[in-house]
Amino acid sequence: MSLKRLGIRLVIAVLALATLAVGGAWVYATFINDAAEEFEVADLDERLDASAEQPSEEPQDAAPEVTTQDGTAESDVTQPDETAQSENATEVDDGTQLWITTEGSEVGYRVSEVLFGIDTEGVGRTEDVTGSVTLDDTTMTKAEFTVDVASMKSDDGRRDGQFRGRIMETQTFPTASFALTSPIDLGVTATEGAILDTTISGELTMHGVTNPVSFEIAAKIEGNRLGVIGTIPVTFVDYDIVDPSITGITVKPEGVIEFVLVFIRQ
Repeated sequence: MSLKRLGIRLVIAVLALATLAVGGAWVYATFINDAAEEFEVADLDERLDASAEQPSEEPQDAAPEVTTQDGTAESDVTQPDETAQSENATEVDDGTQLWITTEGSEVGYRVSEVLFGIDTEGVGRTEDVTGSVTLDDTTMTKAEFTVDVASMKSDDGRRDGQFRGRIMETQTFPTASFALTSPIDLGVTATEGAILDTTISGELTMHGVTNPVSFEIAAKIEGNRLGVIGTIPVTFVDYDIVDPSITGITVKPEGVIEFVLVFIRQ
């Protein structure tokens, strides 16, 4: 076989492999990739409704009655401390409210990928999130949430392995967190039916690096639940995160953290 003919066959083989790769990428991006959709206000409403429908804790069984020497039945249940009740009432009356995360909270990441020339997305999510919000009349005085980064899962185990390993190094940096840095006047009190859209600022800590961030949120109170939805833009180099790209897959240098948080008042 001549060198010319061998060269032609090699070119044809390379083109065929490239066609298969692009075709496979298109099939994956179009039919296989099952990336979750972006969070929307409808998701917030759904989670508030679902959380409110969760059964409340079962009341504790009444303590057995004990018969005294004179034959009078009395309960072993400890009588409430009137002093403690008075103190609790004072805490409620001063307008300060503490809300903590409950069922329905979820945090994730979203990045744009180019898979052999085909645009697609990588999305990971986790419900392993804890947080709290403190409100004083119309002012949010504190707000924070912490996420177990290692528990993030996407639709592809290979992506998850890269994410937990060389990208986010979760064995060294297992969590990410956000904390409000200064109080913000929301302009509305935390009462049933309250709705607002606002911008908040704070510090985002991820991959061992803390940076100031500012982002928009939407919030509402429904069924005695406080729901908050928003996205936080991030640029990977700002958090010392390596380029997530690998052979055949190019990842854009920025992405977003997206969240739906549901809080219950304490």
